[in-house]
Amino acid sequence: MLDHPRKGRLLTEDDIIALEIGAGILGTGGGGNPYIGKLRAREMLRADYEMRLLSLDDLDDEAQIVAVGGIGAPLISFERIKEGREGLRCLRALEHRLGFTADAIGCEEIGGQNAMEPLVVGAMAGLPVVDGDGMGRAFPEMQMTTYSIYGHRSTPSVMCDPHGNVVSFDHAITEKWHETMARACVIAQGGASVLASAPMSGAFMKRYAIPHTYTQAIGLGQAVIDARKTHDDPVATICAREGGQHVFSGKITDLQRHFKGGFNVGIARIEGLDDCRGSQGEIVIQNEFLIFRRDGEMQVCVPDLVVVLELDTGLPITTELLRYGQRIAVLALPCHPLLRSDEALNVVGPAAFGHPDITYAPLAEKGAA
Repeated sequence: MLDHPRKGRLLTEDDIIALEIGAGILGTGGGGNPYIGKLRAREMLRADYEMRLLSLDDLDDEAQIVAVGGIGAPLISFERIKEGREGLRCLRALEHRLGFTADAIGCEEIGGQNAMEPLVVGAMAGLPVVDGDGMGRAFPEMQMTTYSIYGHRSTPSVMCDPHGNVVSFDHAITEKWHETMARACVIAQGGASVLASAPMSGAFMKRYAIPHTYTQAIGLGQAVIDARKTHDDPVATICAREGGQHVFSGKITDLQRHFKGGFNVGIARIEGLDDCRGSQGEIVIQNEFLIFRRDGEMQVCVPDLVVVLELDTGLPITTELLRYGQRIAVLALPCHPLLRSDEALNVVGPAAFGHPDITYAPLAEKGAA
């Protein structure tokens, strides 16, 4: 149920172009390659489908929202193009399984290609997409959403692959178990699929979704486009807009990256340039950029955002596109307050990624926001 079923912002091709950049920045290297997502979304618009963005305020409390997103390793989703209707198959199978009709589509994570997947599904289903998400960035595991952190149970859920397989998860005893079983399944399906989770109410979304993140990402991408047109510094533009810090500039001198357990994992090492000459940087990767160290000292860590940009253009670089010799800028952006609670840090803090020795100190409390 929606208060105004046709209310909301109609997206244009220009919005999608800006979203590609903004979702790439907020994706902290993960969420799937946003360029491929942009191409898919653009083709939907050119085929006269509508993409409508709906404010959380316009949701009826009883509305049923289904969040969809890709699951797997970004490298696989970059190398193996989606069939295209995986998300719609997930939605229809879930509706049939539970005997309901969705009122809107939700976004699991605003990062990367996963910002585009809900728009594509919403366009095919004739449904609006809620202007918000469950991460405000990208994280590598499904239980790392504000939805799950604050009480939503994601099962029953449905996963679909490009081959036409449809797999249902009827019940998981915890959100982590759901992630574990789904991760095993996606490996069997080739490393990249789409998943739709159990519906959430409008009332729950209003309270626990990170709000306005589509608007944020589109605005951020447009700011970068405008800065490049006027020959302003896009890196400084991003920091000013998001309350962030430019923490390092350098050249990638060593890159260790491989596929393990359904994730891209690795380390990028960086030799400092410009004001950072003489220093060494290191980025820890698990689908996303998780931790940045300078000269062995931790500077930024999850849940705050470690963002990697092309040094000269300010355009985002995803983990699968890192290359030896790239000149990069490393930014630190503060996460949303919903990710800084004790409940959230148990799930998305550094200890949850195997780094119990790191104590998280919010950028927002250090004057970055």
